[in-house]
Amino acid sequence: MTSPLISAQELADLLRRDPNVRVLDVRWRLDEPEGRPAYLDGHVPNAVYVDLEHELARRGDPGEGRHPLPTREQLEDAARRWGVNAGDQVVVYDDLQSIAAARAWWLLTRSSLPRVRVLDGGLRAWVAEGYALETGDVQPRRGTVALDEIDGGVAGIDDVEDWGWRGVLLDVRAPERYRGESEPIDPIAGHIPGARNLPTTVHVRAGRFREPDELRAVFASAGAADGVSVAAYCGSGIAATHTALAGALAGIEVAVYPGSWSQWSNTRGRLVAVGSTPSAEVVTA
Repeated sequence: MTSPLISAQELADLLRRDPNVRVLDVRWRLDEPEGRPAYLDGHVPNAVYVDLEHELARRGDPGEGRHPLPTREQLEDAARRWGVNAGDQVVVYDDLQSIAAARAWWLLTRSSLPRVRVLDGGLRAWVAEGYALETGDVQPRRGTVALDEIDGGVAGIDDVEDWGWRGVLLDVRAPERYRGESEPIDPIAGHIPGARNLPTTVHVRAGRFREPDELRAVFASAGAADGVSVAAYCGSGIAATHTALAGALAGIEVAVYPGSWSQWSNTRGRLVAVGSTPSAEVVTA
């Protein structure tokens, strides 16, 4: 099976020999959601900018979370704007540990686009290898790709309510947010009862993913192993896809709860646990 990751050298070689490669720049982070200015200043040659907030998510009410999944039609229209055609190989990257790139990878692969890979180490790896950047905007000819409805791998709010008791539910946020000591964005601090904390940042070292055997050991430390159903959530469904990507590298299927804490904490009557253990002290949202 082809790895969902691609190195900077592999991408450079691919771009030289294959005209049907579509490179997507998905720069986004919580404190700077608009990545276009940085993209215009320098990006991988021929890379098209992807607006995560508007193309990899849709507007919804608080009860759906901050980044509800886009509709099939919305994602297909965006992919066509990026110039993607059936059969194209797609490479996605960002500049922050592949968190945002993983969202694009997860959405596209779950929408039946088979050849999608993530540039391991992102833009920094590309630059570190000495490859040139291109400035300005890239507006490709509109593509014709047809996407399917997202196929599996999605957990809903009712699914995760008892997931931690019948499988492993991973809260991939920072430990202080999991424990309920800090919550800079959502209305209530804490975690879903039964969830175990495994910050998605533990899957990378110096911006690149750890080796598969290391990732398997990391997942095993949280109880996620063969034969166990695993789901992950984060603040708003972005970082959880990074854990799903790490799971794919480790050979572990990880379902994603897209609404994540932003939906759970905005839904009246849902239980909230605080403290360092899965059940800890439980209160009502």
